[in-house]
Amino acid sequence: MNSVPSPVSAVRRRDVIDALRRGAVPGNGLDLLATGLDRFKSALDIELDTVASGGAVFKAVRGEYGSGKTFFSRWLGERARKKSFAVSEIQISETETPLHKLETVYRRVTEQLATSSFPPSAMRPVVDAWFYALEEDALADGAGEDDLPEAVGELMAARLGEVSRHAPSFATALRGYHRALAENDEETAAAILAWLGGQPNVAAAARRAAGVRGELDHFGALGFLQGLLTVLRDSGHRGLLLILDEVETLQRVRSDARDKALNALRQLIDEVHSGRFPGLYLLITGTPAFYDGQQGVQRLAPLAQRLATDFTTDPRFDNPRAVQLRLSGFTMESLVVLGITIRDLYAEGSANPDRIRQVADDVYIADLARAVGGTLSGKVGIAPRLFLKKLVGDVLDRIDQFPDFDPRTHYKLTVNTAELTDAERNLVSADDIDLDL
Repeated sequence: MNSVPSPVSAVRRRDVIDALRRGAVPGNGLDLLATGLDRFKSALDIELDTVASGGAVFKAVRGEYGSGKTFFSRWLGERARKKSFAVSEIQISETETPLHKLETVYRRVTEQLATSSFPPSAMRPVVDAWFYALEEDALADGAGEDDLPEAVGELMAARLGEVSRHAPSFATALRGYHRALAENDEETAAAILAWLGGQPNVAAAARRAAGVRGELDHFGALGFLQGLLTVLRDSGHRGLLLILDEVETLQRVRSDARDKALNALRQLIDEVHSGRFPGLYLLITGTPAFYDGQQGVQRLAPLAQRLATDFTTDPRFDNPRAVQLRLSGFTMESLVVLGITIRDLYAEGSANPDRIRQVADDVYIADLARAVGGTLSGKVGIAPRLFLKKLVGDVLDRIDQFPDFDPRTHYKLTVNTAELTDAERNLVSADDIDLDL
């Protein structure tokens, strides 16, 4: 079995272990857990490079609940940030982020915007970095301190020329923001930036100061996204990875809203392929039922045509370059490999790594994996979260802290439905299940 590559930084290792202990997807270090994703790396990296060179890519990921769609998205996001991309991950939902309201989608993009240096929301640091770059370019072109604002304005107009044709208010608001900063009016600057981020209910005085009216609507959202991509590129970022997670929730909304949302998705895909959004990598995730069922993609024939992908062959021969990627979920073998990887990662940070590896040996890891899979009716594909939570919190932590603890003697796997997700809970028939190891 393969162990974790060494060395791994203490902070990175701690972040991964702490997240697994909580039953959560780690915020970083996902490459350490990316069992079975090697087959996608080459194609995805090429696509990211295409976007970084001014192209645009759309990708759809399909998989059953628990197959790792969210993990895949965040793993790709981590790879993108290492390539100097900004990343924004959004959960589509009927109440919080309905897909048919693109103004809300855009607002969530700015709220969740993150870079390698700044967590969400990184909107202000990105915009400030853009103006700093404009000033540096203006000075390099010979502008003096007195005529710097005018020179920056000319550069801004040139670089936002295409955006201004589709969303002139975006460029106007940027000028207003820059002017408010120059006048040390922080309150107005913050309000204008909120308006640029699609926030509603911005004070009328701030909008007047910026020279804009009203609020962002559905039709202006795509223009604002275009503007954001321009600002990202010119502030040193190679592109934006935009993740629309849990798109399958569209199947549960009213039919009129569902039809609007599916058409909005079709419109987004067409805009990506038209070249309107250079620097955008758009990724959606959904269940097979969403892609194949009559309440999802198949409800809109043009969308179904755009997403059509052949999955009739052996999954080993799935094409990573296709518009859709299929996640098959974990097998028992891959679950055990992952458990051993985490055991070795944990041991690296332990004062007694030999004891960790000896007491929680490969055989025990396999036994625990089978037992956790058994609590979920043998559905190994959705077992990783619970398995890793039990492995770290119930077993490895105790081995590390108690010299006489032996999980084979002192630990009995117990799964309470309160600690399960909805998908996991649906596979457990009793309120509590005890299994001897």
